Amino acid sequence: MTPAQIEKLPYRPCVGIVLINAQGLIFAAQRIDSPTPAWQMPQGGIDAGENPGVAALRELQEEISVTPDLVAPLSETRDWLAYDLPHEIVPNIWNGCYKGQQQRWFLMRYLGRDDQINIQTAHPEFSEWRWIAADAMLHAIVPFKRQIYQQVIDEFRDWLA
Repeated sequence: MTPAQIEKLPYRPCVGIVLINAQGLIFAAQRIDSPTPAWQMPQGGIDAGENPGVAALRELQEEISVTPDLVAPLSETRDWLAYDLPHEIVPNIWNGCYKGQQQRWFLMRYLGRDDQINIQTAHPEFSEWRWIAADAMLHAIVPFKRQIYQQVIDEFRDWLA
């Protein structure tokens, strides 16, 4: 795909979840499909007609087995935030239909125990997970997502370690 073709593509509607524990540390997980270490927070697409808040709860359950009763919603970003994928990745992700993602981010406090988090789901996306501070999360994310992670962390900073 040429850069001009990619620019014409839409953004994929998506949610992201900043899941924090009682100490304000962020849940971060290592992507299973990345050749280099790539840690991220849970995120995923919004189904057609789905409410973003409902999508966020669904993604937590699908990706890390955390059910709605184990979280307390705290906040969400004021605006939708978008990032572009590197051009060389676009043809290989989501059938080349999107240039990146437009996300609504949700901050949620985790109320459960660590042993209730399970990344060995029906369709695993992660190989390991840990709780980390906000600044460590910024250093762990792939570079093309760093700016959006910075915006999210800035918006939720009062709750984060």
